[in-house]
Amino acid sequence: MEKKTDLLIGSHVSFSSPDYYLGSVKSALRFKENAFMFYTGAPANSFRLPIEKLKIEEGRRYLKENDFDENNIIIHAPYIINLANKENLSNYDFAKRFLLEELTRATFFNVNKVVLHPGSSKGLGFLKGKEALCLALNQIFSSFKENVTICLETMAGKGNEIGKDFVELSQIINDIEDKSRIGVCLDTCHINDAGYNLAEFDKVLDDFDTIIGLDKLKVIHLNDSSNPISSHKDRHANIGNGTIGFSILEGIAK
Repeated sequence: MEKKTDLLIGSHVSFSSPDYYLGSVKSALRFKENAFMFYTGAPANSFRLPIEKLKIEEGRRYLKENDFDENNIIIHAPYIINLANKENLSNYDFAKRFLLEELTRATFFNVNKVVLHPGSSKGLGFLKGKEALCLALNQIFSSFKENVTICLETMAGKGNEIGKDFVELSQIINDIEDKSRIGVCLDTCHINDAGYNLAEFDKVLDDFDTIIGLDKLKVIHLNDSSNPISSHKDRHANIGNGTIGFSILEGIAK
């Protein structure tokens, strides 16, 4: 593959039988990507195959043979993890345990960034949701000391989601004890639906820098949206087939 360029770009690749991680790596290289993201299992359930069945060493060997920087690989945590509500302690404890397991799995892949949805307060409001999320993350970081950063994803503001704007994300980060362990994943569909005008992306980045700090921007999900700005819907569209449009997304990528 080509040597490193200034632009890091890739896709969300499949992670499935029979080749699992080796198959993910081959997909990324076939598409000539220098970055990629994957789930370590189905995003909507907690079933996970044993590590030894995932062809991790074969995948990592293939990466090395092709001079692919493992720092440019992202794992997306399952959608079923919700740490923003602790009213049901059984569900809350499950979410903490499952996220800790995902972080541990990331170390086997030598992946150092895991994207996580901040979660839903389920009607309790932002402050209660933030309290529950930060309590869980602080507990996890106190026991898990490996070099893995959790990247909180910007959300569209659908329902009772927290993290729907830069101010909320900043307040969450402020309550994390070890701030070196936390970052942000900016999803263009989500922030469009949340009300940010991507036609003025320089201003959006300036706002992000002022409120959160560009040093915390670790990942960008470059997605089009099926819905207009401020719709709070969260429905992705293929790039160029949505309301954001190809030219704006191309400008962001550049």
